[in-house]
Amino acid sequence: MAIDNEVQKIKEKYGIVGRDSEIRKILMAIKAGKHVLLEGSVGIGKTLLARSIAEYLKRGFIRVDGDERLTERKLIGYWDPPMVINKGYVKEAFIEGPLTKAALSGSVLFINELNRLSESAQNALLPVMDEGIISIPHFGTLKAKKEFIIIATQNPEESIGVTRLSEALKDRFVLVRLDYQSEEEEKEIVRQRTGVEKEEIISYSVKIVRKTREDPNIRRGASVRAAIDMALLAKTYGRDLSPEDWLEIALMILPERIDIRENLKARREEIIKRIVERALREEVVEENFLYLRGQGPR
Repeated sequence: MAIDNEVQKIKEKYGIVGRDSEIRKILMAIKAGKHVLLEGSVGIGKTLLARSIAEYLKRGFIRVDGDERLTERKLIGYWDPPMVINKGYVKEAFIEGPLTKAALSGSVLFINELNRLSESAQNALLPVMDEGIISIPHFGTLKAKKEFIIIATQNPEESIGVTRLSEALKDRFVLVRLDYQSEEEEKEIVRQRTGVEKEEIISYSVKIVRKTREDPNIRRGASVRAAIDMALLAKTYGRDLSPEDWLEIALMILPERIDIRENLKARREEIIKRIVERALREEVVEENFLYLRGQGPR
């Protein structure tokens, strides 16, 4: 099957909006036997793409989350002390970690936020990525199935709490970058995820969230998840919303989903209020323009 046809099948089956280019690149990499690194901000669908493609390819999906507490030992596996004392270093005494499980079963190992892993855990990936082997003391060398693949994600390097990946590790991945989607695609995502039919709610929710990504006071804006939650809250009002209502919703959703730049005098709430006012004002102007051109309701 042509790869473009596979892209469309994946989108239709898993309800993915847009992302044709990214799905195509991931499929190409996997078909070439290459591990994939998805780079992008929080909440832009990296996990959805990885899980959908793994399921489409009929491979298992084993997820681990990047954390300094995920050591090399936990990633590969470890010997159970009581059983070793009783039976010695027998096969059943070894507790497989997610890397070993994925390698032996030919599954996709999905590592969420790879650049939050400790250096030792990152280095533990190299032998299996290079040669398809995992060496375990007292056990021997295990061979990964050919279907085994790693799909990892990383946040942009300017994110808080991340570390730079080693050059050796980066050299073993194919990089696929994901940016925020277009406004129309984000509206369609909100429409699908919420079941909200009122266009005004969808449009206002997306507009406000997208403004957080443009504001010079904000280092990291909110994702489409915030727009989804705003639309769901707006739906519960059961009436037309006032500007005060939209501000109320925004102050419930946005404060913990944006990163304000350091050394700012303005408070988070003040910044959000200005964003809401600007977004609503622009939306009204756009609606009036479309009405005058006979392209929209009033």
